[in-house]
Amino acid sequence: MKYNKLVRDKIPEYIKQKGGRAEIHIAELEEYWEKLKEKLKEEVSEFYEAENIEELADVMEVIDTIIEFKKFSKKEIEKVRIDKAEKRGRFTKRIILDES
Repeated sequence: MKYNKLVRDKIPEYIKQKGGRAEIHIAELEEYWEKLKEKLKEEVSEFYEAENIEELADVMEVIDTIIEFKKFSKKEIEKVRIDKAEKRGRFTKRIILDES
């Protein structure tokens, strides 16, 4: 079966242990960035369908990997999140904007 998608680091080893064959290549930086964005969409879609903690954990794993890859600071991300929450609020009041 052909995939051409980013997988967790231990997946090729897992496939081999199960008696399968895993053809892989190591992505160059540009391909890796594109595959990370694709993986984020994939994991968000899977969470959207399943709505469970395992899929949410997968979304968070991809986000953490993106943070590392882009060399973002988790402290800075948290600061931006808090600033936006203070200025515009959060999403806890369940407000739906019907028209503007």
